[in-house]
Amino acid sequence: MTERHRAPRAVVLFSGGLDSTTCLSQARADGYVCHALSFDYGQRHTAELNAAMAYTAARDWIVDHKCVRIDFDGMGGSALTDAEIDVPETPSEGIPDTYVPARNTLFLSVALGWAEVLAADAIYIGVNAVDYSGYPDCRPEFIAAFERLAGVATKAAVQDGVRIQVRTPLMQLSKGEIIRLGTSLGVDYAETVSCYQADTEGRACGVCDACRLRRAGFEEAGVSDPTRYRN
Repeated sequence: MTERHRAPRAVVLFSGGLDSTTCLSQARADGYVCHALSFDYGQRHTAELNAAMAYTAARDWIVDHKCVRIDFDGMGGSALTDAEIDVPETPSEGIPDTYVPARNTLFLSVALGWAEVLAADAIYIGVNAVDYSGYPDCRPEFIAAFERLAGVATKAAVQDGVRIQVRTPLMQLSKGEIIRLGTSLGVDYAETVSCYQADTEGRACGVCDACRLRRAGFEEAGVSDPTRYRN
């Protein structure tokens, strides 16, 4: 197969959670050869990362899976990386303490570099502006700004005029709609972990923001919740 006629490739940001797993399956349904990219950034919910590793290992259509280490735990500033900040268990106004400063900016930057090396056509990221926690780097404005950056920051764009798309198939979907989409694509949500403070066995706390959004999503979708809870 010539480069011109090859199947399109995508780097898919993959945490092992509900949204990113749906996004990964959507990339496959869109006809892309999928290269999964995860990050070990010092997050306290490492069970999610373990779920990501197990998920990709069981599927031969995911041709590659990299896990990149970024030292967010040394920077602090988030309940997900700083043990001195408690994970909130009640809804909060404004941007919550689980926001990790610059996380998606760094994740997309690494994904952009790998996409250029692979001569990939797109980057997929499961950000959402409907049922989300108020993170500023999950909004359409952020994605549009990063696409503009990618258009001037890569050899592929500057020398060859080839722009790598940043695709966000979940952006305007509610959590229930995401679950219905994933179910139609054959996603087994029992293999995913979303909880911000899941235990080493992947069992969810049931009270953090991520757990509340996930549980409400299954109720909205009318789909049985396969999440394993500690209590």
